[in-house]
Amino acid sequence: MVALEAFRERLVDAIGRGSVLTSPEDLAAYAFDGFCNGPLPAAVVLPRDARDVAAIVRIARDCGQPIVPRGAGTGLCGGAIAGDSGVVVSFARMNRVLAFDAANRRVRVQPGLVNLDLSKAVAGDGLFFGPDPSSQKTSTLGGNTATNAGGPHAFAYGSMSSHVLGIEYVDDAGDVRTVSLDDAGYDLTGALVGSEGTLGIVTAIELRLLRMPEAVRVCLAAFGDIDSASEAVSAIVAGGWQPTALEIIDRTIVRAVEAHYHAGFPVDAGAVLLVETAGERGDVEEAERAIADVARTHGALSWRSASSEREREALWQSRKGAAGAFGRIAPNYYIQDATVPRTKLPVAIRRVQEIARDNGLLVGNVFHAGDGNLHPLLLFDRSVPGQLEAVGHAGHDILATCIDLGGTISGEHGIGTEKRDSLPLVFTDDDLATMTRLRDVFDAHGAFNPDKIFPSGAVCGEVRAAQRLVPAGAWL
Repeated sequence: MVALEAFRERLVDAIGRGSVLTSPEDLAAYAFDGFCNGPLPAAVVLPRDARDVAAIVRIARDCGQPIVPRGAGTGLCGGAIAGDSGVVVSFARMNRVLAFDAANRRVRVQPGLVNLDLSKAVAGDGLFFGPDPSSQKTSTLGGNTATNAGGPHAFAYGSMSSHVLGIEYVDDAGDVRTVSLDDAGYDLTGALVGSEGTLGIVTAIELRLLRMPEAVRVCLAAFGDIDSASEAVSAIVAGGWQPTALEIIDRTIVRAVEAHYHAGFPVDAGAVLLVETAGERGDVEEAERAIADVARTHGALSWRSASSEREREALWQSRKGAAGAFGRIAPNYYIQDATVPRTKLPVAIRRVQEIARDNGLLVGNVFHAGDGNLHPLLLFDRSVPGQLEAVGHAGHDILATCIDLGGTISGEHGIGTEKRDSLPLVFTDDDLATMTRLRDVFDAHGAFNPDKIFPSGAVCGEVRAAQRLVPAGAWL
């Protein structure tokens, strides 16, 4: 490996001193994400275009340095931090709309563009971007693509894989390549979405946009418990209705959110169901009446429709900004991300509550009920001896429970370092070996975001049994 100072100077020569960060205080800002802290990277670079990225990749390869792409650092699985030195490629300066075709509802963007900023940019043409993770005010479209992010509206609109039409990326040789859904042959675009920066460094993304609906209605139903709310969700979908979002929030989170945002959530409810419908005005009104009837049949104690756009936005702000209210409950929290079949939601939530209780933890639940994507929040105090370990055990048991119920270990947050050692709960050794062979085809030297996704020791033909680990300092 080339000496560190020589490596840094080569980066400076290639993209300019103002685009290379090396001081310890600057590097520290890139040594963590929403999940965990890590070591300081060897350098942080801020490219402005694909040519800069290509130069960075070639230099890093020559110098034997790993390459870790990074958006806003809001990820919740440790995917955007350097594991063992390496160069972090921050896309903070690659945040432009490159091309916009309103007639065909297509847009080409750089990976550092913030998710919500895209919808703002195209709103004047009556368009918006579908995937809307709770972090959409800060998370970037490159990071969303890396983890195949979704959000509350993924139930109706799908996750990123339903909206990415093409990708420009830099390969392991430092060459700029493009792939598209329009290409004949293998779907390489689909392979890159959700790959967490392990197959190439994305430098541009072509996305599908959606037409704004004529009418949007947001309603709030209060239930005595999560079981009733979950059963109502299954009945709504089974009845043929297709809301754009179906979100459940339990009493623990409702009380914290209402104290923080004052949006009018019923704090005496055991659970709240947030329902959004969108489309033609007459269709939306018909759907609301029918869905309200289904909710009442399954025990809804009240039903309230937002009477204005301001009220509608307040309800959504409370839901998407729920993390800002958790400090009212406990000093630390760990958020899980797993899925179960929608009809298994009641038993899954009961089991989550039992797991938390068995480990001496408080749990709050706020989740995408429409597609069975759970986000249990394990609330704790890391200063209390044993609580950090308890959270690790509880998190593992929650994943195992979801798998037993026919689900999987990640709905939208990705794998990163957080869940890599849980992957054998879902895939066989042969499955993992096949996936690592695909990775080797794209990145034969293992330079792109190494030690992410796959279990420690996962190699072609041999995958060692995973160990349950609780990363030191890994919990918020």
